Amino acid sequence: MGTPANAFYDRLNQVLDQHHFDRTLEHLCRRYYKGRRGRPSITPGVYFRVLLLGYWEGVDSERGIAWRLADSLSLRKFIAPGHRRPAMGRLVEDGTETLHRARHRKRQMV
Repeated sequence: MGTPANAFYDRLNQVLDQHHFDRTLEHLCRRYYKGRRGRPSITPGVYFRVLLLGYWEGVDSERGIAWRLADSLSLRKFIAPGHRRPAMGRLVEDGTETLHRARHRKRQMV
């Protein structure tokens, strides 16, 4: 567990894990992800958590979200607990471009 200030994110991850959130979301979004060509996509669970983080932290820009994640270990733990570390590193390194591509892809599907 983290600090009391981050107890909300710790508890939320516990609830999401109990309900197999990431596995279920990946299954539901599978048809929207292309095959093994190019760079692997950010998993749907990580992307969803990033959007929630931006909302809860009052950060309304992609660069701001990437900066906030780079600045906080506990928020990185919320976004990418355990096995999702590689996607998290990529998100912090080039967060703006990665989030932009994911949002653009989402707009094209609608």
